[in-house]
Amino acid sequence: METLSLSTQITLAIFAPALLVVLFTRITFNHYVALILTVALFAASVYAGHTHRWWIYILDAASLTLGFWYATHMKNRNKNKKKSASH
Repeated sequence: METLSLSTQITLAIFAPALLVVLFTRITFNHYVALILTVALFAASVYAGHTHRWWIYILDAASLTLGFWYATHMKNRNKNKKKSASH
């Protein structure tokens, strides 16, 4: 039995994984660890039976990819700021 409406599931699948990767990156200071934590969280959710549609998995994967890209970009931008400030 699903408790969330289809539109809510789609919205969460689009935004939640990317936001979690960015949040975990800010907490752990490592975007690879953040990606692993987010994938583990979503794998546990799938294992518990909270999603049943294959296209929701595709949206989750696309959002994870976008979040990982942004977290990598964010870390590189901060690294370049620190380098230029020290010179």
